[in-house]
Amino acid sequence: MHLAQLFALLLALCMIPATLQAAPLLRCQVAYAGTIHQIEAAPATDPYAVPSIDIGGRFRFKAVVIGDAARVEYIKLYAYYQTPSQPVLLHAAKYLPPWPTGSAANSLTGQHSLYSPDLGRELQFGCALQGATS
Repeated sequence: MHLAQLFALLLALCMIPATLQAAPLLRCQVAYAGTIHQIEAAPATDPYAVPSIDIGGRFRFKAVVIGDAARVEYIKLYAYYQTPSQPVLLHAAKYLPPWPTGSAANSLTGQHSLYSPDLGRELQFGCALQGATS
């Protein structure tokens, strides 16, 4: 390959749009009663359309990532205690940029422990954001 062809190839590769990079993804590990649930949340535009996830019939967990493939505006996490009539909010947290760059499973949130009002049942969770830029 000639030097001019190599230069043209490198220039073309540099011009590939950033949108081809992986979209941001929030990964949460939620532990309850000896079971670990892996929850992933991609960017969305409507926080009300994001469903909460049942955790062992006792808790619900909702991870909301607002933004798009290019930018995450904010992240909100919710944990609910499931009563016979309706979920009751136990924990709500909001995270804003700049985003941490660590690779640990809980690099965004740290490790959280929540307890049910009856019998003190424990829910633990931690989340990391991958592929986002501040």
